[in-house]
Order: sequence, then structure tokens, then C-alpha cells
Amino acid sequence: MGNQNKSVIASWVVPGLILMAAVVIMLINFSAKSSSDASEAVSRNLIRSIQGYKEDFLYQLDTLGAIAGPIGAVMEREGTWDEKFAADMTEILGECMDADRVVFCDVSGQGVDAQRRQVDVGEEEYFPRIKAFEKSSYIYTESNNSDNEALAKAIIVVERVGSGKDAYYFLMFYSMDRFKSLMSKSDFDSNSFLTVVDSEGKVLGAAGAVNSKLLKDGNLLEAIRPENAEQARTIKNRLDNGSRGTTAVTVQGESCTLAYVPFGENHWEVILGVSQGYVDKQISLQWENTKDMLTYLIIAIFVFICLVVGINIVSKIRNNEKKKELENKADTDLLTGLTNKLATERKIKAYMQQHPNSQSMLFILDIDNFKKINDTMGHAFGDEVLRSLGQQIGAIFRATDIIGRVGGDEFMIFLKGVSDKDAVRKEAKKVEQFFKNFQAGEYVKYAATASIGVAIFPQEGNDFETLYKAADQGLYKAKKRGKNQLAFYRDEWGLAEGEQPKTEEQEQQAK
Repeated sequence: MGNQNKSVIASWVVPGLILMAAVVIMLINFSAKSSSDASEAVSRNLIRSIQGYKEDFLYQLDTLGAIAGPIGAVMEREGTWDEKFAADMTEILGECMDADRVVFCDVSGQGVDAQRRQVDVGEEEYFPRIKAFEKSSYIYTESNNSDNEALAKAIIVVERVGSGKDAYYFLMFYSMDRFKSLMSKSDFDSNSFLTVVDSEGKVLGAAGAVNSKLLKDGNLLEAIRPENAEQARTIKNRLDNGSRGTTAVTVQGESCTLAYVPFGENHWEVILGVSQGYVDKQISLQWENTKDMLTYLIIAIFVFICLVVGINIVSKIRNNEKKKELENKADTDLLTGLTNKLATERKIKAYMQQHPNSQSMLFILDIDNFKKINDTMGHAFGDEVLRSLGQQIGAIFRATDIIGRVGGDEFMIFLKGVSDKDAVRKEAKKVEQFFKNFQAGEYVKYAATASIGVAIFPQEGNDFETLYKAADQGLYKAKKRGKNQLAFYRDEWGLAEGEQPKTEEQEQQAK
């Protein structure tokens, strides 16, 4: 493939590659955005799921208060607070609701439970918070000394009855052991967990994978803070602000995504922990179709660009080949197949300009007595002599040398890069020897001779016109000396070391 064809390919391949790179970058950006969108979609799904869990949890707690409210209203309307009436109402409340314990007490903590037993909760750690509560109706409590192990961790739903010194409280206990039932039909894998934490990250209750490393020390924030300080700060801020979101964390090699929504009371947060493997799988499923579409699109664009570039390259190469073919035809002498005069001179001048110091040889040769050949043997045979000369002389030189027919019977040979005087004499001998063996004619063999003039570039001319005149002077010498020979513009080029040029008298005697 020629340099011109390589240039054509480069001129199309480079823009094609740039275009392809631009398209690929755009698709990569789109792919990254699609992946981000898929990740956000999964986060939204996780938040929706935990919102559902929170609503289920709140429903269980609110159901307790929903029953206690009307009973308290009845007690307020009757204005009766005696022990028997209070025991009756508490028993009814215990039978009507799904609470783990029901207590009715006054502001000192003295009261009765649903089993009509006398109780005193005034000394319990949670009671001062009950008395102080105004808006919050949920109080978390822990008791290691509880007679009921199920109530070791519980949420108390408080319903105030009356006001001031005559205030009474219905206390309905919800065991956090029941919280575990919320994930009994989880759509997530077995490594997922659900928890409720307070504003400091303390775990109030957990369901699912309760043995997770994030839960085992009883404080979610403390568990993730050593390896995920930035994420811990983010979660803490959201707990304080009562906001929702998702955060990926890794604790002791356990990677998961935490989704959280505010509980709505006490700055508590309901948090869902889902294994990162499950999340990644969901993300992959979310944008699988988009990924396939992008893959097909990239392939289609790649094929399209390759086709466009390929078609244009082939078209350009064909056009260049046609152009080159036309140029070659325009540069070619139709009779001999050698370059014509204009092309020969142009190529020699171009070489001189590009290699001004490269020693080279210019031969100018005329076929001896060519007019006589035409007159005696016919112009057709004369053409055959020229044709044979063009075919045979081209075979003895390099493909890089310049050989052309520059006149009717005049030829020009330019040998490139002839290094020294010995090489000059060797090439001159080669041309002389060629004409000693040259014969033309297919049926009638004719030994045509030629007179040859030689000049050396750049010593005898550093431009074409000067060099041509020098070679023409050599040709004049050869004809003057009797034709059928070669003569240098300066005879010393053809002499061996120590050999002296012949005088005119010696030349006359040689004739």
C-alpha cells in the first residue's frame, strides 16, 4: 500500500476514532447515569419497604391507644375513680387489646393491672418520663428484674385520663420480642434485618438477622463508626433531623445498605439493613434492559462508523488509484513504456531538491543513425527498435532509478545514489556493455548502437538545466569521437587511478 493510501486511511481513521471515542464517552456517561438511576430506584424501593414496616409497627402500637382512648373518655365522663371501677375498666381493656401488660395508675404510680392485681409502678425507671410526657405517647423501657421476661424490652403506650392532680394513666406494654414478627414474610435475603433505634443509635428492637455485626453491641452508630466515620455522621444527622435515606456501610467485612425513615416520635428511626450483594443484584436487575440496549447501541454505532469509514477509505483509495493510473498514463511514453520527457524531468528535479548532496549520474543517449534505420527498414521497425530498447534497458537498473524517453531517439537515465568513483565507472561500463549486446527485431535481428553522454550530480551541475547541459556536452564528445561510445563531461570520471586522459592526437590515431 502506497504512502498516499496510508495517508487516506489515516485521514479517515483518525476522525472515525475521535467520533467513536466521543460516542463511547457519551454512552459511558449515559451508562453511568443509568446505573445511578438504577441505584436510586433501588434506594427508593428500600425506603418504600421500610415505610411499610414502620406503618405496620405503628399500627400495632396505635391499636393499643385506639382502644384505651374511649375507655378513658368513659371514666372521665362518669367521674368515678374508685378502685373497683378502675379494675373493671382495666380488665376490659386487657381483654380487648393485644397488649403484653395493661396497668391503670394514678400520678403516684399506685394502681391495678388487667388481672385486678394491685401494682405500684412509681419506682420504675420509666415512670418519671410518663409523668413528664406531654405529646409523646411512646416510652421505651428496659428492665432486667421484670417478672415477665418478655417485657425486658418494651414500648409503653401511654393514654392520659383526667388532668392535674386527678390525672390517671393507662399503660399498655408492647414487648419488643413481638417486633421480630414484622419480618416474618420478608422479601429480602436472610442477611437482612430491621431495627428501631433512638437518636443515639441505641437498638430498641430488632428483627431478621439479629446477629448482624451492626447490631450485636446494641448500638448501630457505635458499630459502624470505627470503619465508616463519615457514614456514621450522615446517619446521625438524619436521625437528629428526622429525615430518610440510604447509606452503604461495611463492618468487619459485612457490607450492607441501610435504609431509614423517621418513626415520628422521640427522634426514633426505623432502619432496614439489606446485604450489599442483594442490593447490587437488584441494581443490576433494574438497569439490565438499559445495559442490553446500550450494548446493542454501542455495537450498532461501532459497525456504522466502521462501515462509513471503510466505505470512504475504499472510495478514496480507488479514487487515488484511478488518479494515480491516470497520472501514470500521462507520465508514460506509450511506445516504450518508459516515462515521457516532462515526467522524467519532473522526477529528476524532485530528487535533486530532496537530496542535494547525493552523488548521482545523468546519462543522455541517442541511437546512432536512427534516421537511416527508419529510411532503410521502415518506421515500424524503427518503432520496434525504440520499444525493445525501452523494455531491455529498464531491466538492468533499479526500480528507483529514473529512465525516460525524452525525444524521438533520445533517452535519459538518472541513477540515484552512486557513492564513489568506482561505482560511477561500474555503472558507465554497464550501460556501454548493454549496447554491445543490444539487438532489436523479432524476426530480423538488428544490433543498434548509441552515443552516450554522462554528467555527475552535483559536482557538474546542482540543478537540472546545468546537469543536462553537462551530460549533453558528454554526448557531443561521444558523437565527435565516432559514435557508439560513452563520454563523460569530465573525462577523469572514466579513468582508473593513475590513468591519463588521451590527447586529441591519440584519439585520432585510435580511430
